[in-house]
Amino acid sequence: MTRPFGLAALAVAGALALAACGGSSTSGTSGAGAASGYGGGAASAPGQSTGASVVSTKTSSLGTFLVDGQGRTLYLWDADHGPKSTCSAACAQAWPPLTTTGTPKASGAVKASLLGTAMRADGSREVTYAGHPLYTYAGDTQPGQTTGEGSASFGAPWWTVTTAGQALHAQPK
Repeated sequence: MTRPFGLAALAVAGALALAACGGSSTSGTSGAGAASGYGGGAASAPGQSTGASVVSTKTSSLGTFLVDGQGRTLYLWDADHGPKSTCSAACAQAWPPLTTTGTPKASGAVKASLLGTAMRADGSREVTYAGHPLYTYAGDTQPGQTTGEGSASFGAPWWTVTTAGQALHAQPK
């Protein structure tokens, strides 16, 4: 009776070892990043940076607005007053903050002098522009999409950010 138990234990141990090896190949890709369709296997979730974040610009029918290094539209939230973010928990799941571990970099028509950072409650550093914390939107599934523009989710409107650091102010949804 001990031999079948030993073989079963060996099979389970082998399966666990195989699963551990197979799982390591995708450990850097978050489900949120993969689901968003950005970056083809990016190593971070939307809004999260593993180095210095890049802030650039995109022009569409709305006008010229800020985007992150992967082309995701950047938003400000009317509920934030000053550079300190008030979006956390479920809010930060829907509206991931643009975080950085380095000094944010300007590209395109972005004014480097308006870029900064602010410490979040979780200890991460969020990128700010003209004193506004910056966020992406989980509902934007393609670079340059602006489906969050004018949304009033979590109690206040969300707006795309102009190169002057102001809200674009399309019609609320």
